[in-house]
Amino acid sequence: MIKINDVVLIYVEEKPGFYARVDNIIPDEKPGWWQVQLLVLTFPLQTFNWILDEYQLDGAGFTMGGTPLRLSEIVTPQEEERRQKLEMEEERKKAALKESVGVKVVSLAAHRKK
Repeated sequence: MIKINDVVLIYVEEKPGFYARVDNIIPDEKPGWWQVQLLVLTFPLQTFNWILDEYQLDGAGFTMGGTPLRLSEIVTPQEEERRQKLEMEEERKKAALKESVGVKVVSLAAHRKK
């Protein structure tokens, strides 16, 4: 989900349109909807206030005035590399845990005296 200070690419009609920085996200009066303040990185700078739901903040498409739009989070190569390292470390931890625990199951019912 997009967070405050993220840089996003706004797709207009499924084509890259413009970049913006997310300046603020506050809950709207409708549950599940958010008021999003965007600083549009154009000349001159502009701010947009859009009301979006959680799915749209995750990259789902929507329309505004009949124009299809979509937000996509911009991830720098350094951030992507850091995320991949964290994911690999988590996978290694899970694999090590599985090896240490083993998969042997002992039935207590089979060991009871009748």
